[in-house]
Amino acid sequence: MDSSERSHGIGRRIGFRLLAMAVAVALMSISQVTPALELENHPAIHELIDEMVSKHQFERIDLERLFRQVAIRDSVVRAMKRPAERLPWHKYRSLFISDQGIQNGVAFWARHRATLEHASEQYGVPAQIIVAIIGVETRYGKVLGKHRVLDSLTTLVLRYPRRAEFFRRELVEFLLLSREEGFDPLAVMGSYAGAMGVPQFMPSSYRAYAVDFSGDARRDLISEPADAIGSVANYLARHRWRPGKPVVANATVAAGVDVNALLAKGLHPESTVAALIQAGINIDGAPGADTAAALMSFETLDGVDYRIGYGNFFVVTRYNSSRLYALAVYELSEEILARRKRSQ
Repeated sequence: MDSSERSHGIGRRIGFRLLAMAVAVALMSISQVTPALELENHPAIHELIDEMVSKHQFERIDLERLFRQVAIRDSVVRAMKRPAERLPWHKYRSLFISDQGIQNGVAFWARHRATLEHASEQYGVPAQIIVAIIGVETRYGKVLGKHRVLDSLTTLVLRYPRRAEFFRRELVEFLLLSREEGFDPLAVMGSYAGAMGVPQFMPSSYRAYAVDFSGDARRDLISEPADAIGSVANYLARHRWRPGKPVVANATVAAGVDVNALLAKGLHPESTVAALIQAGINIDGAPGADTAAALMSFETLDGVDYRIGYGNFFVVTRYNSSRLYALAVYELSEEILARRKRSQ
């Protein structure tokens, strides 16, 4: 066999191997595709369609065509069962607060300085808090989510019974929002829980709190940073953010104090500064004695840190009902503010 024949033979063998590999990959991909929704097997979706037709004047044929293109995603249910908020504080914090994240926050502030100043003046929310929320939610608009919102919400209605009613309401809101804002409901991407856009608003929050802050007669939280900035500020203001009031403070517990009896149980301040001090809690820079306050604990590598949460801290928990989330937002905001001041 001459060199040309050997070369041809080798080429054929390589070609066959590549073809086999391609077929294997294709078959694996096919096996991983989730089949589209079969409406006849899901009376809950039929009932939702009935409601959208009778109550909101949607066309039945359009909704049936839409839902037949939905894919049920097991990955969505798995993600719901292992949220980051179950992590200890020191691990949760590291997800959102890093040198690069702080620097990116400073850069985001510099790019949108005028808009942030306008939003802060109009709504009374500090610019650093707005920036930090956007940083925690989407890395300043860079990570908007990899799931189709329609897939996520439908999956959670059908496969996550513990909160199925909540996600059904959000699915209704998403369909209404898509019609109002002219979205293609099959094209909107978001989180596994159905949150969308730069600030990761759930559909009901989008409809209730999104604002046209850019002045283009559209509320676009997906591709318009100005609308995202204004909407975050509006959301916090509407949930009673108090301008100039404290958010959180460090605390220490005097020896012999039964701290477990003092720790807040819910997501609102359950005590006052005066009552906590009287019980043996030392508060850094404590405000007025009558200020509503809550003692909270956070797990660290070395033990436990104690913090005092004030009203504005719990306003942030209305965005995400987690103390870990609110503390991450606050600490990131302080780091961004300090870095920005040093760089000026």
